Amino acid sequence: MLQLVGRRSLRTVIVLALSLGVCGLVGVTGADGATRSRTTAKRSSAKPQASRASTSRSRSAQASRSRSSRTTRYSASKSRQRRLAMARARQAAYARQLVEIQTPQFKAGANGQLVPDVRAGAAIIYNPATHQVLYESNAQTPRSIASITKVMTAVAFLENEVDLARRVTVHPDDLRGASTTYLRRNDEVSIQQLLHLLLIGSDNVAARTLARHSLYGPVGFVERMNQKAAELGLSSTHYYDPSGLYAENVSSAFDMARLISFAAGDERIASIMRMKEYQFAAPTRTVTLHNTNHLVGTDVDVRGGKTGFISKSGYCLATLLRLPQGDQVAVVVLGARSNPGRFWETRHLFNWLAGKAPAILATQTPEQQD
Repeated sequence: MLQLVGRRSLRTVIVLALSLGVCGLVGVTGADGATRSRTTAKRSSAKPQASRASTSRSRSAQASRSRSSRTTRYSASKSRQRRLAMARARQAAYARQLVEIQTPQFKAGANGQLVPDVRAGAAIIYNPATHQVLYESNAQTPRSIASITKVMTAVAFLENEVDLARRVTVHPDDLRGASTTYLRRNDEVSIQQLLHLLLIGSDNVAARTLARHSLYGPVGFVERMNQKAAELGLSSTHYYDPSGLYAENVSSAFDMARLISFAAGDERIASIMRMKEYQFAAPTRTVTLHNTNHLVGTDVDVRGGKTGFISKSGYCLATLLRLPQGDQVAVVVLGARSNPGRFWETRHLFNWLAGKAPAILATQTPEQQD
């Protein structure tokens, strides 16, 4: 009996143990399943949240683009307004400057009388017939003269050239860094046309082409320009190249007054410098030149003249002018602050002298009159 009970109890224990084991497995599985279920639920619930976050970011980006677009449109409008305001300010400043330079300035001279007070770096009125300096301001100071250099280029070249119809070819090397030019590679032009380009249009390639086809060649030609300056007694003058494109071309207002007076004595040069415009036919086009000297063709009687400008020189002008009384005077302005400034400074000096000419000009003989 006890054995039976023992066997039954053992069986019962085993059954109970198996039952508990199964329940435990089921519980673990259930617990694991519940975990998976909760994780899945969390993931499932995260998807709508991510979607909402993405939508929110998208809307934020759209709003940002919209604000950026509005800002861009606003800035563009403001930028246009600023540009217009700056343009109006520049125009107003230019108008004020023009009024200022059109008004002559005077100061008390050494004798107490009023004399011109030029705004340019240097200026002179010179009487070539008597060699008198009638007015000067820093006239002996060497300065960069820019394209006034081309006056000596014409003088030195025409010493030996007699055939102005001779045709030459523009060398490609002469175009490099030339800045101002109407010429093109391999253009065939006459010496006469090159002289017009040089003295009316201030063409740098024309200057180089003349030097290249001169008796001396490019390097020797500049040496001859300096020799000629020494022969003329231009002690403050030194040439570095035939175009004046380099700041190393220097002279004084006094020297340039003497040079323009000498050069205008050659009618081959003077007749060109007096032309308001010139036109000629190139191989594939028509070239029209307008004189850079804006006094030509005005009420001022210009007998010869040449402009010059680079940043180091300022605006320069050397002229030979004829007074109403018939006398000729060289008026040179170097280092003016603006293009109109050099012409108005020259006018002011000329007008001042014209009003005082009978008192301060020496009498010239008929042979000295033009």
